[in-house]
Amino acid sequence: MTTGQTVRLPSVDRILGDAACLALIAHYGRVQTLACARAVLAELRTAMLAGAVCEEGASIAAIAAQMDERLQAQARPQLRAIFNLTGTVLHTNLGRALLPDTAVQAVVEALQWPMNLEFDLETGKRGDRDDLVEELLRELTGAEAATIVNNNAAAVLLMLNTLAQNKEVVVSRGELVEIGGAFRIPDVMTRAGAVLREVGSTNRTHLADYAHGVNENTALLMKVHCSNYAITGFTKSVELDELVPLAFKHGVPTAVDLGSGTLVDLAQYGLPHETTVRETIAAGADLVTFSGDKLLGGPQCGVIVGRADLIAKIKRNPLKRALRVGKLTLAALAPVLQLYRAPDLLAERLTTLRLLTRPAAAMRTQAETVLPLLQSVLGADYVVTAEAMKSQIGSGALPVDQLPSFGLCIRSAPGSRLSNPLGVLEQRLRALPCPVIGRIGQDTLWLDLRCLEAAHETAFTAQLAELSA
Repeated sequence: MTTGQTVRLPSVDRILGDAACLALIAHYGRVQTLACARAVLAELRTAMLAGAVCEEGASIAAIAAQMDERLQAQARPQLRAIFNLTGTVLHTNLGRALLPDTAVQAVVEALQWPMNLEFDLETGKRGDRDDLVEELLRELTGAEAATIVNNNAAAVLLMLNTLAQNKEVVVSRGELVEIGGAFRIPDVMTRAGAVLREVGSTNRTHLADYAHGVNENTALLMKVHCSNYAITGFTKSVELDELVPLAFKHGVPTAVDLGSGTLVDLAQYGLPHETTVRETIAAGADLVTFSGDKLLGGPQCGVIVGRADLIAKIKRNPLKRALRVGKLTLAALAPVLQLYRAPDLLAERLTTLRLLTRPAAAMRTQAETVLPLLQSVLGADYVVTAEAMKSQIGSGALPVDQLPSFGLCIRSAPGSRLSNPLGVLEQRLRALPCPVIGRIGQDTLWLDLRCLEAAHETAFTAQLAELSA
């Protein structure tokens, strides 16, 4: 700024009366626009005292442009769509399962209309929201009854609090799992008011260990699916069909926390076998809990299926109301369950299964198409190659098994003078209009294309040009 030059800021009224600001008021409302104008003016006054504002920067047009940019940033949602190129299909941090189109449309309708959530259309009286999906769950699992809560942790908590408050639950030491977020089975039991009775050892538990753990204060024998790790070597565990007769002998139920909870044998789709809910019920489990947004491919929820008398008792627990799901979850869950009635079409219609079974050859073709464009925008500082890689299912499902995949590998070019080139590029990818999330390892930025379906490829490649800016 020239010495002696006087810069005058326009008044708030003049700013708000300008045509550009009137357009902002029409879009964002007067209250928000006024607050923004005052904030921008306050910052300009501070800058003026430091001699850092010129006449042009204090014009109404410049101020309106700043306000427009700031109001857009404030209105931008924190929850945003991203491209998941991590290679983990059911990525907990990225929202786990993607819903099929039928479920999406059902949720949209539920958002726009009143629904018969707890209203029986036949009798005209109050209904039970679990009735909306219970018949489907009974059909698909072979269980007598079912109830839905907001996630599997809630399902385990509610089950234990209902059936084992101030009583003991017998669990193998090898199944005292901790999952993401420091969620531990012993801690959940404590919060539920149950007493943990550990039996066996970390790597070996025998039926006799369970038998010695049972006493007059035992409420449940419980098995927990070791969903996010595997113990190998000198190991021994008790299968459910061995445990059930012992529980029956002592007159206590057997409960299974199945974790991911698949409803079909994944082996028929070329994937590793995972014990299904139906198999678990058929083996004699009295109660089974599992997630809705993992292998099932639905919305976040926790499902409890099993004996009708035990489910009825669980539903009478006051905690059930605190943990129940809303209409959006049920609107999404029912269409997903319907898809399982046509298992021959499931791999095509259920998004999660379609991604898990995607052929590596299709991803290879995609990688070879995208590679030249990406190399062009990144320039000589990077080397991009199309390579085979391994995907994983994620969310604690089949932690040891990996899926053959294909994608793009980005490495720093020999002689590049960039500091931390992969870290910088990873940050630039996250800053794109639709952020791209990959993973860095072995001096390589990996972009696994398993979750980049053909319908989204154009949107993905269209924004890559911004990386060269």
